[in-house]
Amino acid sequence: MGKKGIAYIIIALVTLGAILLLQYTKPKDINWFESYVRSHKIPYGTLVFNELMETKLFPGKTKQLQVPPFEFLSKNNGVKGTYVFINNSVQFQEAELHLILDWVAQGNSLFIASEGFEKKLRDTLNFETATHYGGFEVGQEQDHQLVNPFLEKSEPYRYRKDNAMRYFKTIDTLKSTIVGVVNFPNEEEEQPEVVSVIKTPFGKGEIVLSTFPKAFTNYFILEKENKSYTAGLASYFKGDETIYLDNHYKSGKTFYTSPMHIFLNTKELKWAYYLALIGVLVYVVFEGKRKQRAIPVVTPLQNQTLAFTRTISDMYFEKGDQKAIVEHKINYFLDYLRTKYYLGNIANEEDFYKNLAARSNYSLDETKKLFGFMEKLREHPQITDNELIQLNKRIQKFKSETDGK
Repeated sequence: MGKKGIAYIIIALVTLGAILLLQYTKPKDINWFESYVRSHKIPYGTLVFNELMETKLFPGKTKQLQVPPFEFLSKNNGVKGTYVFINNSVQFQEAELHLILDWVAQGNSLFIASEGFEKKLRDTLNFETATHYGGFEVGQEQDHQLVNPFLEKSEPYRYRKDNAMRYFKTIDTLKSTIVGVVNFPNEEEEQPEVVSVIKTPFGKGEIVLSTFPKAFTNYFILEKENKSYTAGLASYFKGDETIYLDNHYKSGKTFYTSPMHIFLNTKELKWAYYLALIGVLVYVVFEGKRKQRAIPVVTPLQNQTLAFTRTISDMYFEKGDQKAIVEHKINYFLDYLRTKYYLGNIANEEDFYKNLAARSNYSLDETKKLFGFMEKLREHPQITDNELIQLNKRIQKFKSETDGK
């Protein structure tokens, strides 16, 4: 190897070393995963809340549960107190929900902080939820307040991180009491406050539901005076009896079984692992270049997707089932719009058309006509060949003008 080749190798090694040094010394990225695990120190863990419960708010009255609620209540029929569930989604099985509600009806309390509730619970307590969306660029500002029918409203507690807020769209006003509300102070158009926490009597007990589980996370509690809002919600726990804190319904893992977790979460071990991989790669490159045998050419498998699609389409066409073809084509087109333009569930139809037209650079009038034509075809019991051809032309026109194909 000449002097020029040695110089290139030295430059490459120095560059690689500089990159590794920069990566090693840069600040660790913040993990914004919504875990709600009691031992996690990340922003959306619940370490601070659990420490407050065990040392400040209810010392000696809390009990951490790792098992599913069905298993716990089945084996402990006589327990009394408050069962607390905190996660971004708490979805009980039907038999499990019946057991929990029976336990509450005996004079106990149930507290659930979740952004989603299963249909059986919604039907039982006669409520529905919806989502208030803010902008996509920055987090919307939310002012959370506690409402006590016998006292004045508490001070608002500000939260800025999310751009969407789940709330109670309808509640049973004859039975349910509003406990917490949310305002959106910086909206372009003034928005009415929405309900985020309700309390409902159930048998001899009561159920408190919150659509804002982030009120119990490290990020929210440590922000200014927000801990007072969390403490206010915790005041609805029965402090004279045991408070059971669920650790089963959590998005994050309580403990990790993979040994790689130790390597990848310890800075020194992680980089030792990466350097070992780089060393193996260098060895393979230089040693394999001399000793590698000829690799036989393997003919790749043919892509039969197009042939399969033609077969299925011919089958539908020969049967004359244009209605089924139209349904499939519309569904595929809607899925194409969702994945390409990241359109979620938008309750207002006019807003949906405006968002689609703005993102696709397709005219609003033509967008409305396209969706009107698709809705018209869906309502027809029979579809003609001409209508099917018109649908295909309009969809292709949309794609060609938006994709340039």
